[in-house]
Amino acid sequence: METEPMVFSPEDDAEKAARTFERDDLVSAAVVDSVGKLMGRLTIDEIVDVVYEETDNDLRALGGISAEDDVHASVGKAVKTRWAWLAINLCTAFIASRVIDGFEHTISQLVALASLMPIVAGIGGNTGNQTITMIVRALALENIQPGNFAFLIFREMGVALINGLVWGGIMGGITWWLYDDMALGGVMMLAMVLNLLVASMMGVIIPLTMTKLGRDPRWGRA
Repeated sequence: METEPMVFSPEDDAEKAARTFERDDLVSAAVVDSVGKLMGRLTIDEIVDVVYEETDNDLRALGGISAEDDVHASVGKAVKTRWAWLAINLCTAFIASRVIDGFEHTISQLVALASLMPIVAGIGGNTGNQTITMIVRALALENIQPGNFAFLIFREMGVALINGLVWGGIMGGITWWLYDDMALGGVMMLAMVLNLLVASMMGVIIPLTMTKLGRDPRWGRA
């Protein structure tokens, strides 16, 4: 039994059409109107252009850069297109600094904490970026359904817990050895575990929330 040929309408989403071409190994497909009248055809050349454009948009979104911002844009336009995300990042950094300020007395009593905080923050940021990149890719490929949101959160937190225990244990041991303080090593390990758990959870929640609000989840990574 022969299957019916794949056809598209002018209103179909270009990205979904590209995924259909990839899935079914198509070279070309007919474009028809609402009554089935042939209007033209969609070829692999147009699909390559779509893939190129989507890849370009993905790379821009991951860096928090709009489509208007390129190497030929004026300085004023480049500044304005980057203001929003810089402002958001500044606000989050300010909140983090206020949290640290709340422990100023503790840090002043134990200077080693000041040198260890960037390690915890750095690995947490890397974990969050890994998670959010994977989730955004899964959303783009339509591999995520509403029914598996909870599974994704628990899966990523499980991965974060294992990574936190392993790398937190390593850094805790190194900290203990460097500063001859077992309690400080334990604090370092616990901080890394908790930071990785929170980073992974937010890496899942942020893009899913933006998708639910009708926003592009790729911008959540910026």
